[in-house]
Amino acid sequence: MASRMKALLFDGTRLALATVPRTRPRAGEALVRVSLAGICSTDLEIMRGYMAFRGIPGHEFVGTVVSAPAKKLIGKRVVGEINVPCGACPACRAGLGKHCAARGVLGISKRNGAFAEYLSLPVGNLHVIPDSLSDEKAAFAELVAAACEIPERVIVRRNDTVLVLGDGRLAAMVAQVLATKSARVGVLGLDPRKLAALRKAGIRTHDRRRTAALLHTRDIVIECTGSPAGLPLAAKLARPRGTIVLKSTFHENVVWNPTPLAVDEITVIGSRCGPFEPALELIGGGGVKVLPFLSAVYPLERWEAAFRRARRADAFKVLIRM
Repeated sequence: MASRMKALLFDGTRLALATVPRTRPRAGEALVRVSLAGICSTDLEIMRGYMAFRGIPGHEFVGTVVSAPAKKLIGKRVVGEINVPCGACPACRAGLGKHCAARGVLGISKRNGAFAEYLSLPVGNLHVIPDSLSDEKAAFAELVAAACEIPERVIVRRNDTVLVLGDGRLAAMVAQVLATKSARVGVLGLDPRKLAALRKAGIRTHDRRRTAALLHTRDIVIECTGSPAGLPLAAKLARPRGTIVLKSTFHENVVWNPTPLAVDEITVIGSRCGPFEPALELIGGGGVKVLPFLSAVYPLERWEAAFRRARRADAFKVLIRM
């Protein structure tokens, strides 16, 4: 096997295609040959300075196990959880490894990621893809898992009014996952093309330019805008004693007076990465439709075009084929 690999390398200022030493798995880790890697909003924020990351970004991937301590994994197609905890600190001992202060996060913090021909992850982070699931569908697993974390953090009842802020790829997955819990889920967005795509997939939509009727009415508001303006807007839409679930991560600061949260006694809950098994089941069973939200697939050599496409206002998910 070649000792070097192609990868997208970020030096803090510029992303470039480079030839670098092939990743070496640590003890207990598998080496994965990457087939597809997804461009996420977090990757775009990293290009703007988020987490001060340097190295190979990318954390959504589908790949094939090349080597592993668990021989039964070799040759299997896999997706993977992105947090790599130390395993020994109080958070890890409490079963909260994704909150380990010393953790590495694939392609985001202290660990090279998926925009490369190979990556490595602990065996315990990997999930085998069912044979019935295509690589393109499986590439949405990390995104759908993030949506599946919301009902792990918040009780969503059948008659709760749920409003998802944002009309992008995460909002599309969140709306579908929460529609399995509540019959009253809608998405509030701006882009007419995205809103049309959401409606075509059976998702109820609202135009963000006409929000007066929604103010202070929603039981649960899921903030997926990827913008500092999202949380202030969510506070206007949640009913008194309602709940806001904050999903966005971004580089800028929020400049806003949070007094409305106190006055209306609104609960704000953070939500990040989520469980992969229910995500794969929902994708495989059709409970969450993902292919309508696949905007484009580019070869690695056309990575610049892929990132340009991902930044377009009408883009959902863009994949890079390794």
